[in-house]
Amino acid sequence: MPALINAARAIVAIGSVEFFWIATAWPNGGSAVYAAAAMILLLSPRGDLAYGGSIAVGVGIAGAVACAAVIKFAVLSAFETFPALCAGIGLFVIPAGFVMARSRQPAAIALMTAMGVNFMALLAPTNPMTFDTAQYYNSALSIIIGCVIAPLAFSLLPPLGPAQRARRLLALALRDLRRLAVDRRLTPSEDWEGRMYGRLAAVPDAAEPLQRARLLAALSVGTEIIHLRRMASRLGAAVELAAALGAFAQGDSATAIAWLHRLDHRLASGPDHGPEAAAVLRARSRILVMSEALSEHASYFDAGAFA
Repeated sequence: MPALINAARAIVAIGSVEFFWIATAWPNGGSAVYAAAAMILLLSPRGDLAYGGSIAVGVGIAGAVACAAVIKFAVLSAFETFPALCAGIGLFVIPAGFVMARSRQPAAIALMTAMGVNFMALLAPTNPMTFDTAQYYNSALSIIIGCVIAPLAFSLLPPLGPAQRARRLLALALRDLRRLAVDRRLTPSEDWEGRMYGRLAAVPDAAEPLQRARLLAALSVGTEIIHLRRMASRLGAAVELAAALGAFAQGDSATAIAWLHRLDHRLASGPDHGPEAAAVLRARSRILVMSEALSEHASYFDAGAFA
C-alpha cells in the first residue's frame, strides 16, 4: 500500500508539472519536473513527516533563492577577484554551516540543508561570472514550482495513519509466519529475523504496546519454527511438528499447542543422557517458548485463515 501511495504521489506531482510545462512551452519546465520528482522520491519514505519535511525544504529553497540573488547581484557584481568570490560565498556558507552544526531541531536542520544544497546550484559561479537576472529567476522559479507541487501531492495523498500501518505490519507478519509454517524449504533464521526487525523498526510511535508485543511474539514463533524444523528429523519428531504447524497455519492455536505438548511429552520420555540429550533439551525449550507465545496471543495468531 505505501508503494502504491508513493507511486500515485509521483504521478500526480510530475504529471501536473509536465502539463504546465507543455501548456506554457516553458523552457525550464524540465528543471521543475526534476525538482518535483526529487522531492517526492526523497521525502515519501518519511511517512508522517513527509508533508512537514516538504514544507521545510520548500522554505529552505525559497531562502536559498533570496540569499543567492543577494550574493550574486549585490555582492559579486561589484568585485572581480577570486578572494572576493570566496568572501561572497562565505557570507552565506559560514553562518549556514554554523547553524547546521549547532542546531538540534530537525526542522531547522532540514531547512538549512535545503538552503545549503541549492545555494551553489543557484549561484552557479563561473569564470567569467554571468549576471543575467532573467535567466536566474527563471531557473529559480522552476525549482520553487517543483517544491510547491510536492506538499500539494502529500496533502492530497496523505500516508496511512499510525493505527492502519500498525495493523498492516501485524497482518503481513502473520501472513509470512503462516507461510513459513507450511513451507517445506528451510528458511535461514537470519532472513526471517532481518525481515521482522525491519517491521519492528517501522512500527509507528503511536502504536499500542500490545501491537509491539504481538510483533515480537511473531518474531519469536518464527524463529522457533525454523530451529525446530531443523531438529525434527534428527529427533524423530517430524510427524508431531508437522501436525502442530499445519494447525497453526489454519489459525487453530489450541490444536497446535496440543500437538506441541504431545511432542514435548514424547521427548521428555526419552533418555536424559547420550549424544542427543542436549538437542532434546534445546528442542523442549523451544517448544515451551512457542507454546507460551501461541497461548498468550491466541487471538492474534488465530485471526483469519491461511491462504
